[in-house]
Amino acid sequence: MTAIPAAQPTGAQQGRRAANRRSGRPEDAPRWERPALAAVLAVATVLYSWGIGQAALHPFYGAAIRSMAGSWRAFFFGGLDAAGSISIDKLPGAFWPDAVSVWLFGPHTWAAALPQVVEGVLTVWLLHRIVRAWAGPFAALIAALALTLTPVTVALNRATIPDTALTLLLVAAAGALQKAVRTERLLPLITCGIWVGLAFQAKMLQAWLVLPVFAAVYQLVAPGRPLHRAVRVLVGGAVALAVSCSWMFIAWATPAADRPYLDGTSDNNPFALVFGYNGLSRFSSDPTAFGAVAGTAASRTTGNTGWDMLINDTVGPQVAWLLPLAVLAAVLGVRRRAGRPRTDLPRAGFLLWGGWLAVHALVFSVSNGNHAYYTAVIAPALAALAGGGLALFRWEYEAKYGPEPAAEYEAASRRHLALPAAIALTAAWALVLDWPTRFVSWLLPVAVMLALCGVVGLWSRGPRTSPRKIHAALAAGIAATLVVPAGWAVSSLNPLYAGAATSPMAGPVGKSYHEHHRHAPRRGGLDRPSTRDTALLDYLTTHRHGEKYLLATQAAYTAEPLLRAKSEPVLVMGGFTGSTPFPTAQQLGSLVTAHQLRYALLTTQRPTTPATTWAKSHCTRIRPTAYGVRTDGSFTLYDCNPQG
Repeated sequence: MTAIPAAQPTGAQQGRRAANRRSGRPEDAPRWERPALAAVLAVATVLYSWGIGQAALHPFYGAAIRSMAGSWRAFFFGGLDAAGSISIDKLPGAFWPDAVSVWLFGPHTWAAALPQVVEGVLTVWLLHRIVRAWAGPFAALIAALALTLTPVTVALNRATIPDTALTLLLVAAAGALQKAVRTERLLPLITCGIWVGLAFQAKMLQAWLVLPVFAAVYQLVAPGRPLHRAVRVLVGGAVALAVSCSWMFIAWATPAADRPYLDGTSDNNPFALVFGYNGLSRFSSDPTAFGAVAGTAASRTTGNTGWDMLINDTVGPQVAWLLPLAVLAAVLGVRRRAGRPRTDLPRAGFLLWGGWLAVHALVFSVSNGNHAYYTAVIAPALAALAGGGLALFRWEYEAKYGPEPAAEYEAASRRHLALPAAIALTAAWALVLDWPTRFVSWLLPVAVMLALCGVVGLWSRGPRTSPRKIHAALAAGIAATLVVPAGWAVSSLNPLYAGAATSPMAGPVGKSYHEHHRHAPRRGGLDRPSTRDTALLDYLTTHRHGEKYLLATQAAYTAEPLLRAKSEPVLVMGGFTGSTPFPTAQQLGSLVTAHQLRYALLTTQRPTTPATTWAKSHCTRIRPTAYGVRTDGSFTLYDCNPQG
């Protein structure tokens, strides 16, 4: 998409463009662009990789990554243990890069977290390219900087959670769609479908939320006859569907004995995993919809739902700092391009990113509950709209006060006020979001002073005001919009203000979640067993005599620390929630009889299933002192073959 129109170049600007052509730079590439982009990417790299050696690995996904790195069966199907007895409760695509990294570099915490850092930096760079093609270098730089400093993005990009990969792939899809609209070629539209399909492998149905927006934008804006555009949209949609469903069809066609049992399902069906457990059960009152087992309580009781979900005290400080500016930009960007040709590309950009923001806000508001980090997917839309909006308002301002004012703005002279008004609105909104906690209260006066300098400097421009002073006022205004969210973002570099490993969040809300959910925020890395786990693993290894499984555990909660510490076959009974009907009591008994399993580790903190009931009634309890610890807390080790 073309850049938002700018004021006519002066003689000096024309000279610089000629110099750019001689030096090989694009004609519209200002001298500051490459150094500024390099600086933003450097900041993103530092923020996202800080403390990577102690990164907050998700306990469940971290265990699966270690297992997937050691077994092709576990790798492809997302096996929770090395034997691939049961899968994780998501599609495995988002964890393939993590598993490859661990396979290449070894079982280190930093190796598991490294792909998230790379994905985060790539998202910033890719968003810059996309926004630059749409709205120019100024908008692109603002968008890249805004995305880099979004608090939830900084907190998330060091955690092994699928949303980082989802965001990167959807941004790539948006770029392909933008190219398809601009060039009228079919290949970019097919590429867009491929990116959406790969995003589906990362986060399933959430990847499809952008499809209605993409289809509408292409149908409304792309050149060609309506039927021609509709056929192309169907082709792109068919590609997205085929790539999205590819893993499910492979898993469905694979005999059950040759793949893991699919966690979260009552019938071992991949479609139940995707459309039931991770789909309908989240938007209905039936937690067992479409063959799903009852989901986790945490994802259903977060309270982050309803029309005000994006601006509540928990989610708002994570992502919503630029929300008023983004909404203002989307509305005015579309409205002020009214009367232009249907194929107007600047308007299409506002429709694309505004639609992205609107559809996610709607779906989040009607779901049964959302973790705050789910909203990371809307950060690129907010950043793009902020960049595009400020570029539009700046152009209107320069069209009024530039060396050669645009004639069309003589009649609409008040449009130039949008730039200082947007800065004032965004700075005021930052005060509103931070006020309940006053977490970075020392930054609030800084934001106010910067906003005053920016607004007054832009508002009071006179005929003799130098361009340098105007640029300084604009820089102060932009700094005012980003300084408070930057404070929240940087806070997450302290593990105390980074939330739990299961729910990364920046600031004091992350600290509150960390302290309230003491059983959840375990930050155990790879190859770092606790004293208890080391003693238990040594005992089990010493007393293992050819059994396939090191032990059976009650739910993933019991198995996670052992799987992160050592890649071994572990029979995880009940899967993530402990409620998945695998294995049955008969299957468990058969494994014990066949000398493929001897030990079981049970806990009172997860649901009882027929298999765990069988273990308690047929196996003998082992005292913790037998493997060198005084007490084992809520865990109890059983020997199911004491005579073996």
